[in-house]
Amino acid sequence: QKYSQLLGSSTSCKLWASCPHSCLCSVVCSSFSLSTLQYSKQHKQMSPRSIVGLSFASVVSKKMFRFVTHHKRREVHTAPRNDEKKLKRVSYQDILKATNWLSSLHTISSTSTGSVYVGRFKSDRRLVAIKVFNLSEPSGSDSYCIECEVLRNTRHRNIMCPVTICSTLDSQNHEFKALIFKFMVNGSLDRWLHSEQHNGIPGRALNFGQRICIEADVASALDYVHNQLTPPLIHCDLKPENILLDDDMTARLSDFGSAKFLSPDMFIPESLDDVGGTVGYMAPEYGTGYEISIGADAYSFGVLLLELLTGKRPTDDMFVDGLTLPIFSESMFPERVAEILDPRMGHEEHQVCAEVWTQRYIVPLIALGLSCTVESPKDRPGMKDVCAKLSAIRDAFLEHRDDD
Repeated sequence: QKYSQLLGSSTSCKLWASCPHSCLCSVVCSSFSLSTLQYSKQHKQMSPRSIVGLSFASVVSKKMFRFVTHHKRREVHTAPRNDEKKLKRVSYQDILKATNWLSSLHTISSTSTGSVYVGRFKSDRRLVAIKVFNLSEPSGSDSYCIECEVLRNTRHRNIMCPVTICSTLDSQNHEFKALIFKFMVNGSLDRWLHSEQHNGIPGRALNFGQRICIEADVASALDYVHNQLTPPLIHCDLKPENILLDDDMTARLSDFGSAKFLSPDMFIPESLDDVGGTVGYMAPEYGTGYEISIGADAYSFGVLLLELLTGKRPTDDMFVDGLTLPIFSESMFPERVAEILDPRMGHEEHQVCAEVWTQRYIVPLIALGLSCTVESPKDRPGMKDVCAKLSAIRDAFLEHRDDD
């Protein structure tokens, strides 16, 4: 609450107008295949009163549509795009051929629960990401079941949805399970923030506008899973590696293998191993007798926001002897925040470091990150409020930039 005064009028907004959580992903995931909507034409007789009512509603709808599209700064896809046509369910042999027999050269990432490969199916030449689960490990089987359950009930433009599935036996008659996703051409957020650790091009950096838009996208996804799903869903492993960037730099939250649905009988983790998160992003209450809550995602989000602004990982070598990224950021707040900003913040850094830009955008953003990372989960803001504040800051920044 001590940061709320710095998040006052500059971040107030109408949630429905600035938070894109209602703009749902057009991909229908219930059957793990893409399909276009079919509309049936039903001709019914209507009374004059009904016709007048519909006409009035049509006029109001058109005006609202013009208002929203005029003020909306980022394109939202609400219908299937041409590159999202229906994919047939694929076979084990299809996956082998698409990935050159699961070659290491096709590997994007690998964990104990499974590996992600890039490939192309013969029937469709588009690149896809193929997540093959390691079923020899209990965590791999659990991760597959959890992801299927989560993604079956999830529709949102900022959440990765599978386009098809493969559940069969491999050549040795062992269970084989994989989820196939659209390939995100711009990779993970981690590769952009820390390109030097991925053999990346040093000049490849995100400017301030891209960073705030990415953060707003992630906030929208978390607002959706926390407040629009029943029961609410906790991601439990929010970090840059699990945020993927589309060709237009739209962020999509991925990897729900550690996710948990909030329920009255939610277990209390006895150790960090029971949670499945990542050190540096996990809330401090994990493993200390607290129940898992949506406040844990808020903490991870706050760390992510501070990382986006400072360019420092929460596991950076400088964070020792009790010093953490939130504590470091708070020690420089608010007078010296310009000193801790990521110097690679692109061509807009000269504007961001200016006093007016610092006070208008940087200070409120760091205040928001610090409010999300307070020690008590009960004192952290909900993601609906976070989403609204971030969207307001983003919209104000984009409007000011467009006016320049």
